[in-house]
Amino acid sequence: MSNEILSVLEYLEKEKGIPRKEMIETIISSIKGANDKGINAGQELKITIDPRTGKLEAWALLTVVDSVSDPLKEIHIKAAGLHKRDVKLGEILEKPIDASSLGRIAAQTFRQAVMQRVRQFEKERIFQEFKDQVGDIVTGTVRRKERGDTVVELGKAEALLTKRESCPGEDYQPGDRVRCLLLNIETTPRGPEIILSRAHPNFVKRMLELEVSELTDGTIFIAAMAREAGFRTKIAVDTRDPKVDPVGACVGSRGARIRNIVKELAGEKVDVIRWHADPLDMLKEAIKPAVPRNVRMDEAERRIYFEVAEEDLAVAIGRKGTNAKLTSRLMGWKLDIGKESRAGAFEARTAKAASGLAHIPGISAELAARLVAKGFTGLEVFDDVTAEDLVAEGFEPAEAAMVIDIVMHARNNPTSFTS
Repeated sequence: MSNEILSVLEYLEKEKGIPRKEMIETIISSIKGANDKGINAGQELKITIDPRTGKLEAWALLTVVDSVSDPLKEIHIKAAGLHKRDVKLGEILEKPIDASSLGRIAAQTFRQAVMQRVRQFEKERIFQEFKDQVGDIVTGTVRRKERGDTVVELGKAEALLTKRESCPGEDYQPGDRVRCLLLNIETTPRGPEIILSRAHPNFVKRMLELEVSELTDGTIFIAAMAREAGFRTKIAVDTRDPKVDPVGACVGSRGARIRNIVKELAGEKVDVIRWHADPLDMLKEAIKPAVPRNVRMDEAERRIYFEVAEEDLAVAIGRKGTNAKLTSRLMGWKLDIGKESRAGAFEARTAKAASGLAHIPGISAELAARLVAKGFTGLEVFDDVTAEDLVAEGFEPAEAAMVIDIVMHARNNPTSFTS
């Protein structure tokens, strides 16, 4: 037994880094625990193991009495005198026990105690090794599947990529290399357990930070982000340096930076937009290329109602409503999206055309509206138009001549007005 103990102590100390003193305490504790569950339950033992030789020695701790009621805990004073001179009543006597009598107990518990302490030590080591990496990107190798979850090897440790924290459609096989966010280290009855994630928004955030040096040095920063894992991510960025384009910095030359992230995300769309504090400006930026019209805001409820052109409705809402949901999360406002009526769209275009003509010096808003109503919506439509054509549309001759003169002057001097 001594040789076995010694060899185990030496192995654990050299290979696992478990101090010999700790392992000895574990073995002694396990033997005492096993003894308490056997026929000698209640007997108090003193056990030592020599760290140099592995020799195990044991004593029963007995109270010296003149009348024994429990032989497992007490010893008569006359019997005690055989083991120690001048023994006194009430004294605790250490009665030597033949170590071989504990051999069966020790043999049964020794291996179990060693394995349990090794597992516990490994868990503690894992926690110490990875506790400072929570929130960082780690790379590991897929080892196996367990009830739909994926077990990933990170060096000497194993981590869990749960089904909940995986992206829809991703399926890994043993041997695959995978990058994940080290989401958390959970304390379980089995010890610390490393939890990974590829679905958390911070996975995309950390990936972007690794690609974009301007994020790392603080020149630009992520003001808000929202993610529907496996489908789309929206990121709003801003800058502390007005000379730096935050969107361009994140996208990279010819889209190189963002392309690397999209590749890692297996084609998940990543939209990087400029952050605006004003919710209306943010809305316009977030739903491009759709254009919000007839916008109404309820600041008390943080709700925005707006309409988009019929051809832009699918873009604004997105597949299964993804774009609308992400935009809402990004802004922190509830969004109600409606389809702009054809009449409304026509009126909007008419009003815009009339406003453009009214900017030309000499054309009043009322005259501009009349011209647009007759189809004269901009300078470009006056090609080959004469005063007689305007008269035929119901304009007075003098008025028609004036309009033609003004239009000709404006076309020859395009910088003389703002349209």
